[in-house]
Amino acid sequence: MKKTIVFLGADAAYLYDFRSPLFDLFLERGWRVVAIATLRNGYDPKPFADKGVEFLEWRVQKAALNPAADLGPVLWLYRTLRRLKPDILFAHTVKAVIYGLLVARIAGVPRKVALIPGLGYAFVPSQAIKQRIVGLVGRLGYRAALSAAQICILQNADDLQTLKRVGVLSGRTPTAIVNGSGVDMERHRPEPWPEGPPTFLMLARLVRDKGVPEFVEAARRVRAQVPDARFLLAGGSDPNPGAVTPVELEQWRREGVVEVLGHVSDPRPLFKACHVFVLPSYYGEGCPRVNLEAMASGRAVITTDWVGCRETVVDGENGLLVPPRDADALAKAMLSLARDLPRAQAMGEAGRRLCQARFELGAVARRTADLIEGAT
Repeated sequence: MKKTIVFLGADAAYLYDFRSPLFDLFLERGWRVVAIATLRNGYDPKPFADKGVEFLEWRVQKAALNPAADLGPVLWLYRTLRRLKPDILFAHTVKAVIYGLLVARIAGVPRKVALIPGLGYAFVPSQAIKQRIVGLVGRLGYRAALSAAQICILQNADDLQTLKRVGVLSGRTPTAIVNGSGVDMERHRPEPWPEGPPTFLMLARLVRDKGVPEFVEAARRVRAQVPDARFLLAGGSDPNPGAVTPVELEQWRREGVVEVLGHVSDPRPLFKACHVFVLPSYYGEGCPRVNLEAMASGRAVITTDWVGCRETVVDGENGLLVPPRDADALAKAMLSLARDLPRAQAMGEAGRRLCQARFELGAVARRTADLIEGAT
């Protein structure tokens, strides 16, 4: 009889996009694979079925933890796990980890695995009352849930130390660190070096803590000295309380310093069009895959010396590290590469080599799958 693994997530598209290689590995190893996630924005779960993965819809809200509103989905999850009797529950992202591991413990699931791909909004230092309350609820929820886990997988050592420092992880829960989610080196191949003026790309969810305002301000400063430079800002809106507002986006469109492109389903044409990729994040990153995709495409990366982001750049080798929340330092880094595109090109080539050595998708997926199954 086949063993069963359940992958649980709060967003079906995100779960498929980031964990599809794990589906493939467990199917190859003879497992029955079930995905449980929430359908958002009209997403069609057909890709799961095409791959041979059973999909079940979990109707839970994505944003804030609200036990009253989530009671129905939590009870549904309990009944579903009791019916499926999985050997492993793999929970991915905040709500899936907190609700999933607690419910799986009650439902008698033998092995419960959490993957935390960055600590996110709840762990970003803030004086805002709402964010501090969200942080407290998140920490308490994680603490209860991770006490039920057989292993907690993280993507950088900073997150591990943070969870231990704030008392979320005890010494009783085994932990492991993997090199992000990996990057498909065949899908993201080196692009020809573009002609034309220096072009900078930022691609991210439009959340303030991703460094969007700093990117816009740095663009203003660079444009003042390199008038023909281009600045591309791509990314969709987000329910996160710290999201950039439509009013701000419209103001930037009218100003004309940055080209506001909205949501982009395939980033490869944008990597091809730019010389330098920029992610000035001070969000709770795990190991930002978009940085890895830019590196695999042969592009220099400017990012922050911040949790998760610093995992992707060797300063001065494949890109530049700048302090978080510092538009002036970001502008200086961008200006230095705008004035020396051959250096940026050499950094892009180095980034491709670094990706191949540390972040190749197959190797990362196999290591993660082994940890899920119980390897040490």
